[in-house]
Amino acid sequence: MVRKLIVFTLIGVLVCLHPAGDAAAFSPQVIQRGAVGDDVIELQARLQYLGFYKGKIDGVFGWGTYWALRNFQQKYGLPVDGLAGAETKRKLVKASKYYEQFVKEQIRQGNEFTHYGGIPLSQQVKKRGSGGRTAKTTASNVPKGFSQNDIQLMANAVYGEARGEPYIGQVAVAAVILNRLEHPSFPDTVAGVIFQPGAFTAVADGQIWLTPNETARKAVLDAINGWDPSGGAIYYFNPATATSAWIWSRPQIKRIGQHIFCK
Repeated sequence: MVRKLIVFTLIGVLVCLHPAGDAAAFSPQVIQRGAVGDDVIELQARLQYLGFYKGKIDGVFGWGTYWALRNFQQKYGLPVDGLAGAETKRKLVKASKYYEQFVKEQIRQGNEFTHYGGIPLSQQVKKRGSGGRTAKTTASNVPKGFSQNDIQLMANAVYGEARGEPYIGQVAVAAVILNRLEHPSFPDTVAGVIFQPGAFTAVADGQIWLTPNETARKAVLDAINGWDPSGGAIYYFNPATATSAWIWSRPQIKRIGQHIFCK
């Protein structure tokens, strides 16, 4: 009888430690950049469900996942450290849904798919047409193919680089980021462009971590919607502080505020 009581007590403790709603959610480990596997798949899927992660759900915790996680933490009032610990995972589970069978089946089949909330799953997978070609469905809450994570990251960069500039100058900085996305000499993701070594002073001096204001975010949206005050520039610099002789060799387009924009 005593043995049975001990067993039932242990079961009760385990139930308390692992509530039914969280039983299938994540493992106990802290998930951080460089991690791979099922935990990362779930992390990416939940972040994408909420609109923070745009990238491929592949189970590899890279920079895109890292920034999506940081922006989620900031939005939900969590410690912003880019680590998916117990508190962050609990908040993710509460705020999102994870259709594990759907996600893992698409990965197994090598399909291109998304996992955005509010979009029927049947519309989130590439559909094969009669000609053998595929047409990708884009989630409606991702403006022009940019995720909320991309927009937030760009706003961070604009605020860190140009918050003292006139509004047109802030839009121009956002436009430079977009121009680099389209240029073959630069990475093809927002995170890749911004974190390219030596690309932005705000990354080097830590100002990228400052919380951007609504003006910076609006500047990003104006640039995404087609306004390019930079005239197609892929570089800019402040002549009062520039120390690189190379940047002066670039063909100059115009000056806006304290920045000279170049090709």
